[in-house]
Amino acid sequence: MRSRYPQGLAMLTVLLTALATSAVAQAPVSATTARIQELSYQFEGAPWSSVVYENVGVEMEYQMYVPTTYDGSTAYPLMVLLHGLGSNPGGVIRYQGLTDLAEERGYIVAAPMGYNSRGWYGSRGTGRASNRGDDANDPDNLGDLSELDVMNVLAMTLEGYNIDRDRIYLAGHSMGGGGTWHIGIKYPDIWAGLGPVAPAIYTSPDALSAITHIPVIIIQGDEDRLVNVDIARRWVAQMQELGMTHQYVEIPGGDHSRIIARDPDNVKAIFDFFDQQRKN
Repeated sequence: MRSRYPQGLAMLTVLLTALATSAVAQAPVSATTARIQELSYQFEGAPWSSVVYENVGVEMEYQMYVPTTYDGSTAYPLMVLLHGLGSNPGGVIRYQGLTDLAEERGYIVAAPMGYNSRGWYGSRGTGRASNRGDDANDPDNLGDLSELDVMNVLAMTLEGYNIDRDRIYLAGHSMGGGGTWHIGIKYPDIWAGLGPVAPAIYTSPDALSAITHIPVIIIQGDEDRLVNVDIARRWVAQMQELGMTHQYVEIPGGDHSRIIARDPDNVKAIFDFFDQQRKN
């Protein structure tokens, strides 16, 4: 199955992967990161690859942070957090200051894999997101599997923890930002707020008409060489036209990765925004 997306995105894919990896590698370690839970579940029915035809299931990783104050007696807000291309749950959940703020504000954080490091959470279609050589054995329905993995982790978290159903938020960086738009729009009744950061999204902002009720914070660097600032500006313009509750943080001189992976003030901006939003 060949991708129906432009081959010109292949180089962008390589660069996004490199940036995601380097940003995480350089991030300082926080005391709260020692409490991050590294978990997995059996993703039933998922194929290993396009060359393994039996849907044997895959052991799928995800990571979580649960505040020390959580004892199950009180419903806590939940942030579902989507990583960027070439990254993983352990990378995004260790962005500088994120678990410190989750502890301080009392958020449970769940970071799914999205099936693999290049699944795109369905935002670039139901199949393979690109035709790079190292994707050759990806399942033909990679996009579907990536999206479904996110929803599986959400369902398991809702079953296993006392979650405030009026305070479930979705955020993500780069590929994860595109996934935040896609999943937020596809499942509009779940989310109390969305937080796409440098969102790599290649569909039309006209889709925002389905989520005019969901508040959104967008963070974007104006010198991002991987996801052009004009993409975020187009989506912001559409939110303004629709009268949506939103906050746009454009970072002068901001790049693609350090603005969020190494800047706890911008991570704090997301928590500050989500603190103000609830469904009912």
